[in-house]
Amino acid sequence: MKVSEAMRKVIVANDDLAMRDAARFMSEKNIGCLVITKKDRIIGVITERDVIKNVDKLNEKVARVMSKNVLTIDSKDNLDSAAKIMGANKIKRLPVLASGKLVGIITATDILANEESLN
Repeated sequence: MKVSEAMRKVIVANDDLAMRDAARFMSEKNIGCLVITKKDRIIGVITERDVIKNVDKLNEKVARVMSKNVLTIDSKDNLDSAAKIMGANKIKRLPVLASGKLVGIITATDILANEESLN
């Protein structure tokens, strides 16, 4: 199964968003992360875990605590590749690119839900 068949919609935010607002937005949308972009380029990811670990910095911008050097995967790659990347790097989410543009996100939960497609 291709990543594009299992991915979900990605929610993006700007790096000048306050941690408090990011936490509120993730809660309202029932999502675990925001992909941070600048000029349509991925510059980071902020997760609910990042928010919890930095609860004393809720007035700071997400750019101060977000994970940088974000790994991505191509929408045409298979779920096995996504699972291997996540396992090797101990991460739960991968932004998905198509022709170099952000088109979605694949999570560990998405892979587990489609485990019958793994080799």
